[in-house]
Amino acid sequence: MPHTASRYLAEGPRVGIRHYTYADGAEFTARVRESEDLHRPWLFPPATPEAYTAYAGRLIEDPTKAGFLVCEKDPGEGDGKGAGALAGFVNINNIVHGGFLCGALGYGAFAHAAGRGLMREALGLVVGYAFGPMRLHRLEINAQPGNTASLALARSCGFRREGFSPKMIYIDGEWRDHERWAITAETRASG
Repeated sequence: MPHTASRYLAEGPRVGIRHYTYADGAEFTARVRESEDLHRPWLFPPATPEAYTAYAGRLIEDPTKAGFLVCEKDPGEGDGKGAGALAGFVNINNIVHGGFLCGALGYGAFAHAAGRGLMREALGLVVGYAFGPMRLHRLEINAQPGNTASLALARSCGFRREGFSPKMIYIDGEWRDHERWAITAETRASG
């Protein structure tokens, strides 16, 4: 189902970002199943309608989370995806207000969109939205050291490496090491 530009919270030349809806479940889970080889062992997004409903519900209803779907504005040649097709997602988790005004980013591209620069554009849009309308001050990315694509994306969007955390996040049955990357509103404005 095509999504019109009026539904975008922010848009760039090739992608727009918008919030999740429950109606996105069929397309989202189909893209997840198509992208399993790309995501593993780093990422385990919901692949069934039931799992999507629970996942999207947390992003829609929990004030400490904000989820953004990345939508292609002009689909790639011959890929069979229409304008508005889901290209990926960027979520802000663990949003803390008060003196922190921060959140932790998680993201993933779908296989048909990987390697095309769409997620770089989308992450820039989400960062701008977080530092603008959401009024956050700091965003963090925690990526596993072997996830070179995720680390390259963080670097290319102006995040700086702040450190290394052994056994930081429980993923797929074990505690995984992560590199910590961050950006602040001031860093982005000066960069």
